[in-house]
Amino acid sequence: METSVSSQPMPQQAARRSRLSFSGQAGEYFGIWIVNVLLTIVTLGIYSAWAKVRNKQYFYGHTKVDGHNFRYLATPMQILKGRLLAVAVFIAISFVTTVIPFLAVLFSFALLFILPWLMVQGIRFNLRMTSYRNVRFGFHGSYGDAFIYFLLLPFVSVFTLYLAMPWAIKKLDQFVYQNISYGGKQLQVQTETSAYYKATLGAVIVAISLLLVGVGVIAAVGPLFNTAEPSPLLMAPVFFGYFVVLTLAGSVYKALIRNHLFNNTTLPELVSFKSDLPVLTLFGVQLSNMLAIICSLGLALPWAMVRMSRLLADHTEVTVQPGLELMRDKLAKESSAFAEDAADLYDADFSLT
Repeated sequence: METSVSSQPMPQQAARRSRLSFSGQAGEYFGIWIVNVLLTIVTLGIYSAWAKVRNKQYFYGHTKVDGHNFRYLATPMQILKGRLLAVAVFIAISFVTTVIPFLAVLFSFALLFILPWLMVQGIRFNLRMTSYRNVRFGFHGSYGDAFIYFLLLPFVSVFTLYLAMPWAIKKLDQFVYQNISYGGKQLQVQTETSAYYKATLGAVIVAISLLLVGVGVIAAVGPLFNTAEPSPLLMAPVFFGYFVVLTLAGSVYKALIRNHLFNNTTLPELVSFKSDLPVLTLFGVQLSNMLAIICSLGLALPWAMVRMSRLLADHTEVTVQPGLELMRDKLAKESSAFAEDAADLYDADFSLT
């Protein structure tokens, strides 16, 4: 990617603050989503490449900051070619391991070393296919670092009874975000390990406290049913309560980490970020979204996605420096669709918000 900054003199403008805005509508997106689902089923999955591009273009196109929206530049054929190649490799491996079962162990072991590469290529492709003000994002993470932060540190943390996991996650977040670039400038990330431990401890305390309350309620109410077998009238609230506890604990962790990460990340001389996502607001949206999706048998998914995107945008602020307007970029065309879609099979998709 060739990137340059215009030689024009810097305009004497002050930095300006701007909230992200998301203008997508649930009803509008539902039409796109349901067509994508139906055509994907009818075409036995082939249309999924077009569906992915349409979905990303909708959400990127309706997300604006400082009056400009993001763009998703990948084409359906890029995605389709990558998926066909990934499926062909999967079928070939399945056939070989069926004929020679012993090779399944070797392929599984090899996958551990291939996975970091797939993750890096997936993030790189997604960012390269994302632009703002006609300038593409980039990713500069290496395979060696990805192997350490995606696999090695989480594995080692197991032997510390997961006490080192918050630190490992902090290192992983730093690896991902500080290797993101825009216009040739890389993000600077100054996160603190203590913030990750506080978020983890907060989520654990919330979960344990509510679970203890739930156990106390069951112990008090259970004898009233006076049955040998657990009553559905008792078990239904138990499962719902467990669901609520996990959602609240997850909301505590996600909100605290997101706020800390955004508030300590800058794009030097161009942009600084701020996130003020409230825990209880996030909890309310996540809980109601999941309940709506379950009760509607999945039909409320578009509504839930739009609500979450709007929530995250409403609580994200950027301070834009005048130099951002001078960035220029010659859009590169090279990309690895195979790597991106193979990584997508392992949930390696990356979101800017």
